[in-house]
Amino acid sequence: MKPSSSTSEHGPRTAGPRSLWGALFTDPDVEAATCDRAWLRAMLDFERALAIVQARAGIVTEEAARMVVTAIDVGHYDPVVLGEGALTSGTPVVPLVRAIGAHVTAEGRAAVHNGATSQDVLDTALSLVSYRALGPILAGLRAVAAECERLADRHRDTLIAGRTLAQHALPTTFGLKCAGWLVAVDEAETALARVRTHRLAVQFGGAAGTLAALPDHGADLTAQLAAELGLAAPLIPWHTNRTRVAELACALGAASGVLAKIAQDVVLLAQTEVAEVAEGDGGTSSALPHKHNPVRSVLVTACTQRVPGLVATVLSSMAQEHERAAGAWHSEWQTVTELLRLVGGAVRGARELLCRLRVDPERMRRNLDLTGGLLMAENVAVRLAARIGRSEAQDLVAEVCRTAVAAGRPLREVLLADLRIGLTEEEVDDALDPAGYVGSAGEFVDRALAAHRGRGRP
Repeated sequence: MKPSSSTSEHGPRTAGPRSLWGALFTDPDVEAATCDRAWLRAMLDFERALAIVQARAGIVTEEAARMVVTAIDVGHYDPVVLGEGALTSGTPVVPLVRAIGAHVTAEGRAAVHNGATSQDVLDTALSLVSYRALGPILAGLRAVAAECERLADRHRDTLIAGRTLAQHALPTTFGLKCAGWLVAVDEAETALARVRTHRLAVQFGGAAGTLAALPDHGADLTAQLAAELGLAAPLIPWHTNRTRVAELACALGAASGVLAKIAQDVVLLAQTEVAEVAEGDGGTSSALPHKHNPVRSVLVTACTQRVPGLVATVLSSMAQEHERAAGAWHSEWQTVTELLRLVGGAVRGARELLCRLRVDPERMRRNLDLTGGLLMAENVAVRLAARIGRSEAQDLVAEVCRTAVAAGRPLREVLLADLRIGLTEEEVDDALDPAGYVGSAGEFVDRALAAHRGRGRP
């Protein structure tokens, strides 16, 4: 059973981000899954499930559980009021439990929050909120991967300058660049899907992780709660073992990094002097009528720039005191919420960016010749090595390249004029042809496409 994503009267789904910045830096579905009311709904889901499974186990009466469920379903719970009431206890759970209890009789109150502690509610809510928010994030990553697949397939053999340390290095293909994006996105999606399925768990340990208030039922109830809520069942309570939250944060961080790399590549390729790709729409400037800025890439970058610090906050919060943290745990709630929102925004931006990306193969091919053939110097040295040895060939070609640069002449011209080279005109032209020196690029693209297309889908 998976956590429900339906709405209720205590948590209506929002139409989308409702703030000055929301539309820029998050996704409407992720925003709806992580808003205050989504957190409230998740907390209420825990309290409802707890009453239900305890009634099944005979711990509380069915009538008491029914009253609790009714109070949760028809009661009005205001996140703002609960937040204000949290100041005395440090969590919104205490005022929430009181509010639920106010809607039931004394018999019903016996089934409210029975045997649980505030951290049980909030940790389970964090798992539920994350599970629900990861739905659109994972769907978005699959859409990003589909765009990478399309581009890799279409441009399998489209030549482009490979760049190392931001300089021309060797020829490669735009298809291979996109295949690199594709593999990385698939790997990030796999890691997040694993966390969602196996590591987002229910929490049920009571005041100190022993479930002392329910000595004969605790372990069994944990498994039943997990099944009721559609979450993983932990081996034991994990109040101060924060590996699950850390894995979630790190998986989100890795996905963010993958999207940041794609955005950065597009920004660099879209520079006026390069102009090998362009974003398909938008990009207007308030001052410069001619500008076509890579706005989607910029927004993806803006989202992903903030993620590493948030991941670091989660990791730094793992050191927690004894059986209950004194502040570190509290720091996770908004941090994880913001992580989910930012990665959701980055996914949305990357999807929109790639589906509208304009690719200019002719400009890519022209840019290969910007250095007058120097891009192919390694291939010339490889050809010569068979005749004069590798070290000697490297030194000779390096000298010829320096001569070409100093004289401002094409490498072809200098090679043909240097009698030490000893290559025919046809051999020189063949050695300087970028299409003949892309190695296994095509095969690598094919392998990436085959692996992607062979992936199982949930």
